[in-house]
Amino acid sequence: MTGERNRELGRWGEDVAGRRLTDAGMTVVDRNWRCEAGEVDLVLRDGDVLVFCEVKTRSSAAYGHPLEAVGAVKAQRLRRLAARWLEAHDLRPVGVRIDVVGVLLRDRGAPEVEHVRGIG
Repeated sequence: MTGERNRELGRWGEDVAGRRLTDAGMTVVDRNWRCEAGEVDLVLRDGDVLVFCEVKTRSSAAYGHPLEAVGAVKAQRLRRLAARWLEAHDLRPVGVRIDVVGVLLRDRGAPEVEHVRGIG
C-alpha cells in the first residue's frame, strides 16, 4: 500500500471514528493536532471529560486488528501528547481520558468500528 493510500485510509478512518463518537454524544474539539512530539488524531469533549483519541484503521486484518497497534509505549506517548495539548491550550478540564478507536474495513458492508475507553 502506498504512502498516499495509507494517508487517505487514515483520514477516512478518522472520519468514521469522529462520526461514531459524535453519534455517541461527544463533541469534536480538535483534529490532527501536531507538535514536534507527534500528533493527536481527535480531541473530544465527553461531558466534563476531555478525550484524546487515537484512531487506527486497517484495510484488512492480515497484520492484526487495528487495536493491536496501540500498546503500552503508544499509550504513554498519547499521555504525553495530551499533556502538551492541554498546556498549549491552557486548559484544566475536570477529567482527561485516552481512548482508541479501531476501524477495520470489511469486504462488504459497513466497517467494523471498536471504541476502547480509557486505555491510559
